[in-house]
Amino acid sequence: MRLILAVFAIGLSVLAPAQTLAESAASKDDNVTSFILENGLELVVIEDHRAPAVTHMIWYRTGAADEAPGHSGIAHFFEHLMFQGTDDLAPGEFSATVEAQGGNDNAFTSWDYTAYFQRVAADRLGLMMQMEAERMRDLTLSEEAVATERQVIIEERSQRTDSDPGALLREQMGAAQFLNHPYGRPIIGWMHEITELDREDALAFYKANYAPNNAIVVVAGDVTPEEALALAETHYGPLQPSEAIAPRLRPAEPPQLAERRIVLTDKRVSEPYVIRSYLAPERNPGDQRKAAALTLLAEVLGGNPTTSLFARELQFGQSVATWSAAFYDGTSVDPETFGVYVMPVPGVTLAEAEAAMDAVIAKFLTEGVDPEELARIKTQVRASAIYARDDAGGLARMYGQALAVGLTVQDVQDWPEILQSVTKDEIMAAAAEVFDRNRAVTGWLQAPEAAAEEAIE
Repeated sequence: MRLILAVFAIGLSVLAPAQTLAESAASKDDNVTSFILENGLELVVIEDHRAPAVTHMIWYRTGAADEAPGHSGIAHFFEHLMFQGTDDLAPGEFSATVEAQGGNDNAFTSWDYTAYFQRVAADRLGLMMQMEAERMRDLTLSEEAVATERQVIIEERSQRTDSDPGALLREQMGAAQFLNHPYGRPIIGWMHEITELDREDALAFYKANYAPNNAIVVVAGDVTPEEALALAETHYGPLQPSEAIAPRLRPAEPPQLAERRIVLTDKRVSEPYVIRSYLAPERNPGDQRKAAALTLLAEVLGGNPTTSLFARELQFGQSVATWSAAFYDGTSVDPETFGVYVMPVPGVTLAEAEAAMDAVIAKFLTEGVDPEELARIKTQVRASAIYARDDAGGLARMYGQALAVGLTVQDVQDWPEILQSVTKDEIMAAAAEVFDRNRAVTGWLQAPEAAAEEAIE
């Protein structure tokens, strides 16, 4: 479930011979060229010669939703372990080397992928590939390193989740939304399972998922396709593919027959709110129109903190909310969620805020999309797409994320025009399908005093 409050503020690889430049897929708009090495590794090159720098990213098609039952958090745990030593690199030497070259690096884990990236001077690209290739297949994990990083993860969960009532609510809502599908487990993992992860678990996960035929390398910046391909073949090419990589076969979610509701009461809550997530379809290769309609629906309802429908009605019209939003990100392997959110002003109960939000949604379903508002939003979306091309690192992330969940380079390039061509009728059809309370989870976050007041009323 993509319930990340920050947004309020703001298959198996097929082995094939290495492609020639003439045979590779390319885009004149984004200067994108893609290849598949003989060992199955995918390489995507995005040329941008305005600055002598490159972003190098490697995406593994494995995330929290691919973990074995009872091993929640192993994908994120292993992301940390990847910064331990290899045959040729001492623990911590990877990041220290990047920093010594004047660059920066980091990593992140989602339900569908784990990614690592570095931004360095263009002439250091080969060194980045050399080090990433080294830790792809030759990571060394001592018992001490595993124990140390496990404690880091335990502390991270304590600080970021267990000490944050909002994070706890989102975690509980995810578990309620997905009864059978692994999107219901938290990326960081359940505490009682994190504490049991050991070296054998880490090594088994590593051997099963970290291989060239389960990886996508994206290079964006001051490099030509020929140069990037030569470096990739030198450093990644000799790595042997894994025969253990298999298509993602995840449990399907059973039909949801009734709304699920969660009330989390915590004395640490200073700003109560109502949040609701609805099951929603994802972007699919060659079939992105419904996801595009949902993307625009989120913008119409709550994408802008001052001009969206929620903002106009709930914040400035009725003055019942200090903040409101709608959010959706369909870049996932399986169906995910569309969300709405309202934080009431002092004196307005959560029941009143939820009723006001539902009234706005009901009115919208009756009256439809304002054509002028939709045109304005599409103009902003087009401008954002143009500005995004100024950030080579952002482009690398956009292409890498899409490819990691099964979309194609062509899907990424088609997406902006699909957004522009979506009609108001398609948006309303998507809204009518998604806004089904029997497929929703509604959460209340409140302090004990507010809970007592709600009970009296």
